[in-house]
Amino acid sequence: MKKFFSIYIYTTIITIALLALWFYITNFTGWLSPIIFPSPEIVVMAFFKALIELFQGFVSSMKLLIPSFVLALILGIGGGLFFGLHPKSRKILTPFFNAFSPLPLTLFIPYAIALLPTFELASIFILFLAAFWPIFLGTIQGVLLVDNHFWDNAKTIGLQQKDLILKVIIPASSPFILSGTGTALNLSFLILMTAEMFGAKSGMGYFIQFYTDFTQYDYVLAGLIFNSIVILLVMFTFEKIKKRILFWTNLKNEAN
Repeated sequence: MKKFFSIYIYTTIITIALLALWFYITNFTGWLSPIIFPSPEIVVMAFFKALIELFQGFVSSMKLLIPSFVLALILGIGGGLFFGLHPKSRKILTPFFNAFSPLPLTLFIPYAIALLPTFELASIFILFLAAFWPIFLGTIQGVLLVDNHFWDNAKTIGLQQKDLILKVIIPASSPFILSGTGTALNLSFLILMTAEMFGAKSGMGYFIQFYTDFTQYDYVLAGLIFNSIVILLVMFTFEKIKKRILFWTNLKNEAN
């Protein structure tokens, strides 16, 4: 705890100040509508009343997010390695990558709903697209930026293709792969919440939309807080994993 507060002392102070400001404005001024902006104690009560429902929504959301993200990781890294190592194929298909990767995912939603039998499969497909492109393009970039001396050393010791990929290319390009993965994770949560708010019957985004429709903004804010905590924990865990994988870059930074 001492280490945590030494790192996040200013973050903690800002959080407490914002909570105090929220409490003051909602309880001692008439600046905001109490219906849309309920006081913190009311939101806390709603949070604990809806805790089971919130966790049920979390489980429902993860059933969409996890398979789509895992599939994006497998195909994104695998495809990125292939095209990064095969310049002819990359040159032929790069115009398609550049044309399709920036397209808004909302364009694909009606096609996904029309072609796939269930909302869950359509959501998984859209979430897959959201996560795939950052990972795929990040992996290609990582492979292309592998230092030449790594290639020279690999040729000198006669590494086979499998060992070359596992022991040289993936470790050397891992900063770019993990950077793309972090971007994909953030984007996946954004798309997940949006999709669940408009077509789902359960989930973290659905919880917010459901109570918005009934103007129960204490539950809406409770859902926003719960979603923020989930995303914060997921991203914090990812950063810890990323730091452990890229331990050699941390040592390099400390040396500098």
